Amino acid sequence: MNTQENLQVVQQMYTVFQQGNIPYFLEFLSEDIEWDVAGPPAEMPLAGVRHGREQVLQLFTIFSESLELQQFQPQEFVAQGEQVVVLGHARGRVRSNNHPLKYDWVHVYTLRDGKTIRFREYFDTATIAAAFRGAKTDAVAPLASGRE
Repeated sequence: MNTQENLQVVQQMYTVFQQGNIPYFLEFLSEDIEWDVAGPPAEMPLAGVRHGREQVLQLFTIFSESLELQQFQPQEFVAQGEQVVVLGHARGRVRSNNHPLKYDWVHVYTLRDGKTIRFREYFDTATIAAAFRGAKTDAVAPLASGRE
């Protein structure tokens, strides 16, 4: 697939995710997907590397049990060859302690034959870990332009 087709696949993945259709979302992943979320797993239940669709599905279960997102917005897409990079913003709360959370994120997709073979997510891990601990923090260190 070419760059434009890969970009369209990733854009469709966000549409499906925002609709809450996780079974269909998983169809965009290769059977042996490597899904890597930055951060210390001991402090952030979503952090770590997962392999295969089943582990990604487990991650989405942990995600929905841990976080309530009020906003999840991809804002910029940059594509070249097999790589698609997405810059975005999220806002919500940690369910266990009701701690508010807002952060900018970067997602990096590697695609082959229309399927994501590798996913990496980057964000301000200190802010996210502090929110899971319930620590008071006024700072949300943006990765992008500091949007609210």
